[in-house]
Amino acid sequence: MSTQESQADEVNEVTLVGRMSQPAEQQVLPSGSELWKFRVIVGRPPSAASRVAVDALDCVVWTKRPARSVMKWQTGDLVEVTGSLRRRFFAPAGGGRVSRCEVEVATARLIRRADG
Repeated sequence: MSTQESQADEVNEVTLVGRMSQPAEQQVLPSGSELWKFRVIVGRPPSAASRVAVDALDCVVWTKRPARSVMKWQTGDLVEVTGSLRRRFFAPAGGGRVSRCEVEVATARLIRRADG
């Protein structure tokens, strides 16, 4: 089997529907690239194996179209994002090298505004 054939069988697609933990934050990297970061809180089904009821999942937006949407979202808004799971490596101000897994958002839409 060729590499191209095996890659056709592999899928890295994520769809999250959940609530915004807080408004998205814009960040400008040392390279000059701009991104928007936020977290989506998604409930977990009840499980005997874990008492954790929710996951707070990091999301990042690099492109303008979804950024125009997420920059308007507020805490508690019900949202849907689609994209791919990525592991990003970076060097924080304190030094060293750190990695983070996050959803790299391709599309973003508001489903419903938070109450109030």
